[in-house]
Amino acid sequence: MKEFEGKVALVTGGGSGIGRATAQAFAREGAKVVIGNRNVQRGEETVTMIRDAGGTASFKRTDVLVAAEIKALVEHAVKTYGRLDLAFNNAGVEGEVQLTIVDQTEANFDAVMGVNVKGVWLSMKYEIPRMLEQGGGAIVNCSSVAGLIGFPGVGIYAASKHAVIGLTKTAALEFSAKGIRVNAVNPAVIDTEMVDRLADGMSMKKGDLSTLHPIGRIGRVEEVAEAVLWLCSSKSSFVTGHSLLVDGGFTAQ
Repeated sequence: MKEFEGKVALVTGGGSGIGRATAQAFAREGAKVVIGNRNVQRGEETVTMIRDAGGTASFKRTDVLVAAEIKALVEHAVKTYGRLDLAFNNAGVEGEVQLTIVDQTEANFDAVMGVNVKGVWLSMKYEIPRMLEQGGGAIVNCSSVAGLIGFPGVGIYAASKHAVIGLTKTAALEFSAKGIRVNAVNPAVIDTEMVDRLADGMSMKKGDLSTLHPIGRIGRVEEVAEAVLWLCSSKSSFVTGHSLLVDGGFTAQ
């Protein structure tokens, strides 16, 4: 039997990168997957990929800045598949690269904190009550190595990812005894379009970022997806409030 047979998984930001890879991995392991994404075309592409591989998936356009849309996404999952067992709150933005935090703009602060922090909070706000109704579930929030250390040039992004870890730990303390485990995954530099943009903003080539990792390369989206699946699985049943590094040794330096 597959790990998530009979379970329903929700993924925000499932239209590309780590979110898409994780949605595909959930489906491969038997879950019915609901994808929320702001870009309709990309979200529907992920659904097509999952269905073409023999999986089950559904898409609903979702802007995680809008409470009503996140609520509707959760309700769509329950209406379509009858329940909600797993959630990967992945939607995020990197924001602008500036020399220092002094150079950052208020508009960039609001945009990054809105998606990366408010979006995660709102997602849990509507996911958790549904999980409580059925007696439990597992949630993984997408933080970053920038949630554990400072990151010159993208200080607002770093602040937002630190906040995600704070939300994760608090939710774990509040709901773990009620059957809902809440953890975070913390990737370093992963081969995604977001990293392409960050490299451009720092006037670097993506390949140059390999040197940041003792393992000698940047990460793959599938490697983060596997970490998310483990945190959602019965294999991690005594793990909650944890921030799991997927960083090729980045923070060990």
